[in-house]
Amino acid sequence: MQFIKRILIIIFLILQETSFAQNPYMMVLGVAQDGGFPQANCQKECCKAVFAQKIAKQFVSCIAVIDPISKDKWIFDATPDFTQQFHLLNQESTEGKISIFLTHAHIGHYTGLMYLGREAMGTNKTKVYVMPKMRSFIEKNGPWSQLVSLQNIDLQPIKEDSIVVLNERLSVLAFKVPHRDEFSETVGYKIFTKNKSLIFIPDIDKWQKWNRNLEEMIKSVDYAFLDGTFYKDGEINRPMSEVPHPFVTETMDLLKNLPATEKAKVHFIHFNHTNPVMNPKSLENKEVRQKGFKVAFQGEKVGL
Repeated sequence: MQFIKRILIIIFLILQETSFAQNPYMMVLGVAQDGGFPQANCQKECCKAVFAQKIAKQFVSCIAVIDPISKDKWIFDATPDFTQQFHLLNQESTEGKISIFLTHAHIGHYTGLMYLGREAMGTNKTKVYVMPKMRSFIEKNGPWSQLVSLQNIDLQPIKEDSIVVLNERLSVLAFKVPHRDEFSETVGYKIFTKNKSLIFIPDIDKWQKWNRNLEEMIKSVDYAFLDGTFYKDGEINRPMSEVPHPFVTETMDLLKNLPATEKAKVHFIHFNHTNPVMNPKSLENKEVRQKGFKVAFQGEKVGL
């Protein structure tokens, strides 16, 4: 019986790699909250373990979509870990063009643009897709405005609920979500092909503030990578109402009546350094998986 299981796993992996060689796929380039993991000046055991090299560093939340035919790649959010994440992409392929979609103007989601400037890569008209307020923020504030004036980046305006056709195989749709919008609006993205679709919502306030039904959205897609910043209340030493992300426990409770097949679509991502689910051996990580949900991990791939 064990031999048969091993053979089936090998066959599955071979078919999966074949699919990735022919069809677009999504790759997770990072899972941590904006401050990264470890986080600056963190004296907690979670970060000490990373500095002591007992557990691995995790890059800031970011995904990429890769088209193995055109070789083009689209990064969703430009993080402070852009250099290492670009290296992960290059391990997939060094060919094709790179473009970027931004969700909003918080430090973990756009500051990686600095590596496109003349101090680093010095790119030429890299396409950066932005909502109206995000576009204005970049154009009117240095040093980001210099990327525009030197034509390191080419801002591509997008609108809420309007489809952006990337090529004959891939399309993207932006939708607004409630969040602390000090400098720009905040969006999630739906990425889709003719066969499959995925939503990416790394940052959102409580689900009850949203004018859309999360259950129905999950039913309408094949994968849902959702804000998992905090596991539960009391996780940090300040009022958590100041950072009103939905707790992982709240999201699981909200979706508890979904069939197992629907729950399995949910991958939590964007974890604060205090969130124990980042440790695959933790009881909290085990609880998420026992309840039928998933925890995103660096290097994870899903076919589109």
